[in-house]
Amino acid sequence: MLSAAPFHAELADGTDGARAWWVRTADGLRIRVAHYPGPAEATGTVLLFPGRTEYVEKYGRVARDFAERGFHTLTIDWRGQGLADRMLGDPRTGHVHLFHDYQHDVAAMMDAAAELGLPGPYFLEGHSMGGCIGLRALAEGLPVSACAFTGPMWGIRIAAPVRPAAWALGWSTARMGLDHHYAPSTGPDSYTATGAFEGNLLTTSREGWDYMNRQVIEVPELQLGGPSLRWLHQALGECLALARLPSPRIPCISFVGSNERIVDVARVQARMADWPGGKLEVVPGGEHEVLMEDAVTRGRIVSQMADLFETAARTEAQALSA
Repeated sequence: MLSAAPFHAELADGTDGARAWWVRTADGLRIRVAHYPGPAEATGTVLLFPGRTEYVEKYGRVARDFAERGFHTLTIDWRGQGLADRMLGDPRTGHVHLFHDYQHDVAAMMDAAAELGLPGPYFLEGHSMGGCIGLRALAEGLPVSACAFTGPMWGIRIAAPVRPAAWALGWSTARMGLDHHYAPSTGPDSYTATGAFEGNLLTTSREGWDYMNRQVIEVPELQLGGPSLRWLHQALGECLALARLPSPRIPCISFVGSNERIVDVARVQARMADWPGGKLEVVPGGEHEVLMEDAVTRGRIVSQMADLFETAARTEAQALSA
């Protein structure tokens, strides 16, 4: 059952008529989804899975680009971030009990899509952590006709000498009841609220940086700090588990910036090399958030995704009519 939720349309800069709703997950959490309408005669609906720290308003401009190409967009505040229920007494800690719990959020999002009557076929776009959640959802039968990823978190960039320590720290603190603490070198500060544009790890676009900064400054409830030790341990385990799975047999395109410094690019390259018919595009000079680069770059990436989705929709329609 959907109920109206707050939505900051002016900050999102998305399509007219965009709205947000509260939905309940099977395990009892309240999360937020937002629908950015497409045209009356739409090609389908993009299920947009955001990354860690993100929220539905952040993808308003991306949804507007998709609408211009004929798609509705439905996106989500994952548990523990955005305006969804936070998981700890310190609301700035990015935390999850089990990484698979995010699949409860996916299920609630799909229920919302059905209740809203959003047109099929469905397509997946997953960014960073959303790419990790999305790949798991695909493995468990998410009903989409094609998928796209940007900076997908199929591995976390950690220096090789430090990686064993990260595993050990997560394992040991869980047994001592201390895994709710922030991971080393992180804290409660929101990166886009307190960091500087110069030298940032997300975008080379000043406009893109200011867009993200304004959102979290004007709505501080959207801010999220670093991940908990438990989140880090769970994320490392999920990335390892996903690496052992075969790639889904649906059309896929992925994008990484040539200056990506957050996810493990080698894992992305390995996954896409193994994806039947999959394509990996490197965005020259791009950082982690290639959809938060300048409007021309964002438009080019969305157009490539839309081309893939349109082709998949036509192929599916032809198969059904044969």
